[in-house]
Amino acid sequence: MLSRRNVRIKIMQVLYAAQRQELVSAKAYDSLLLQFVRNSFQLYLLNLLIIQRVCEYAKHDLATRRAKLRPLDEDKVFKSILADNLAIRSLSDNLELSRKYDEYGIRGMVDADQIQSLYREFLQTEDHQVYQAADDMGREPTVAVLLKLYKWLQGQELFLNMVEDHFPLWKGDKSLIVGAIKKTVKAMPLEQDFYLTYEAHSEAIVDFGRPLLKFVVEADVQLLDRIKTVLQNWDAERVAIIDMILIKMAMGEFLQFPKIAPEVTMNEYVDISKVYSTDKSREFVNGVLDNLRKALEKEGLI
Repeated sequence: MLSRRNVRIKIMQVLYAAQRQELVSAKAYDSLLLQFVRNSFQLYLLNLLIIQRVCEYAKHDLATRRAKLRPLDEDKVFKSILADNLAIRSLSDNLELSRKYDEYGIRGMVDADQIQSLYREFLQTEDHQVYQAADDMGREPTVAVLLKLYKWLQGQELFLNMVEDHFPLWKGDKSLIVGAIKKTVKAMPLEQDFYLTYEAHSEAIVDFGRPLLKFVVEADVQLLDRIKTVLQNWDAERVAIIDMILIKMAMGEFLQFPKIAPEVTMNEYVDISKVYSTDKSREFVNGVLDNLRKALEKEGLI
């Protein structure tokens, strides 16, 4: 599920957090990285469960309407198709997925009253009303309304609060999770083990992320010494923490991953600096990395 860009950001976060936690062993750094990766999968499961629960609430709604002594006309024609479709059933009836929710502690993150509120609000949207009134309840219209539901949820403060209460830094993973959820919905109805694609450690973690983190941690002193040689009119102590972390990581890529073009590495870290560091970081990081690249190329190291 994780791209190299996502992994770079997580390594940056690990290295930043490590300074505050005073981690000393490479194993501790690696464990923290894997915890951050686990958090991404938890975040994916939470988004998925919220969609599932909002849809499943239609069954409770139907039961409530049928129990009325004097049902309204709208109650009589109401159908719980938001829950009673093959797409959502492939989630509701998936015992292995249910176990994953329990394993990762996801159920406790979802409040029933908040789900009810989201359901009631979505019920009033035109997207739901069109779906409810349609004659075609097949796969395509169901997938379409689920995608619209997820897009709608992303604009609801209640949904955002539900996610941010448990994952306050989730915005760093937002594009990743949104993309994964959309891909999941478009594949519905789902196979029993569909979630393995998103849970498994990808090449970006196994062959790129963990080796890069290990190298940067173990070669920290040497990397800093090399960086100091190109810091024109700058004291290393005055360099922003995030900037220094990103420069060290980029050097690690220069030296350890020859198949990644130096220009690609530079562009990646400059882009990350724009989001996570200071206003002047883009020019600073770009300048330092350009000087480092030229020096390393001259020495035949890249």
